[in-house]
Amino acid sequence: MKKRIHFSFARLWAIVLKEFIQMRRDRLTFGMIIGIPVAQLMLFGYAINGDPKHLPTAVLLADNSQQGRSLLSALKNSDYFNFVREVHSEAEAEATLARGEVQFVVTIPENFSRNLLRGEKPTLLIEADATDPSATGNAIASLRILLGSALQQDLKGPLAFLAGSDGPINLRVHARYNPEGISQYNIVPGLMGVVLTMTMVMITGLAITRERERGTMENLLSMPTRPLEVLLGKIIPYIFVGYIQVGLILTAARFLFHVPMAGSIPLLLLASSVFIAANLAMGITFSTLAKNQLQAMQMTFFFFLPSLLLSGFMFPFRGMPEWAQVIGELLPLTHFLRIVRGILLKGNGIEEVVLQLWQIMLFALVVLTIGVKRYRKTLD
Repeated sequence: MKKRIHFSFARLWAIVLKEFIQMRRDRLTFGMIIGIPVAQLMLFGYAINGDPKHLPTAVLLADNSQQGRSLLSALKNSDYFNFVREVHSEAEAEATLARGEVQFVVTIPENFSRNLLRGEKPTLLIEADATDPSATGNAIASLRILLGSALQQDLKGPLAFLAGSDGPINLRVHARYNPEGISQYNIVPGLMGVVLTMTMVMITGLAITRERERGTMENLLSMPTRPLEVLLGKIIPYIFVGYIQVGLILTAARFLFHVPMAGSIPLLLLASSVFIAANLAMGITFSTLAKNQLQAMQMTFFFFLPSLLLSGFMFPFRGMPEWAQVIGELLPLTHFLRIVRGILLKGNGIEEVVLQLWQIMLFALVVLTIGVKRYRKTLD
């Protein structure tokens, strides 16, 4: 007859102590315990801002008059508009908006001051890149109040009658690329990048660690293959998986959410291949660094969280502080979001996307090089 074993606090404490020792030895897991909440506090506490200000603005100044300068000063003093450049033609203004270099273009037309003083209510045109409605909504809402008081100092004395009850100028706002402010037009194309980042990094992040835990790593090591051949061999099949996801999202975007597709779909597929390769390279590098699948999953999450929050998918990119934007510029998702939204909503061509594309390619090259170097070390 078996002897009944009673509950023992001593044995319980021994197991608890063993877990603490094991946790201390697993430095990556211990680092995640501290790192993830700290990262979330920093990102949500400092980097996230739903009311972006100091938005880059260009001006097309065809009438450099006192009244025109007063309007520009009022816009600048609002803190919503930061004048970063002057354009000299409508074509240059269009190209600047399409490339995403500025959020607004303010056009002060010829004879603006003369028509104003004649009481003819000249038109002030403000064009906004409204692909992300949350990035421009508050700035646009503030325009009429700003412009209503902008010319108070200029329209005094004999010119006071020009102010009138409905204002001295006509304000015309063009919300470009998404005039109705439909959030799905911004979110659904962005989901393509988010889904690819999450799945591609996760899938390949488990590739090498799975081989090691299943005991099949020895077979790979015994084969006459170079590290680059092994890593590329594990990456290439998942490129086709990524294209399946791209196809599903594009189909849903077109027929379920009616997202406009103004640009070239083949160009988007080409850019997607580079982005997929970059995420697969990131995942395979995590796989060579991690000792087991749990660590690979932890690394994947630690990469995915900043990508989600700092890329401009959930919150306006230009609403973040400068240090957060610097980190965001290092992430491939940031550049892919600009590419996919630019192609689908703006009709961008290769000239507009090439700047973002080469930065994704550079990221892929760097992380794949790290993965190859690290894989060589695992051969010892």
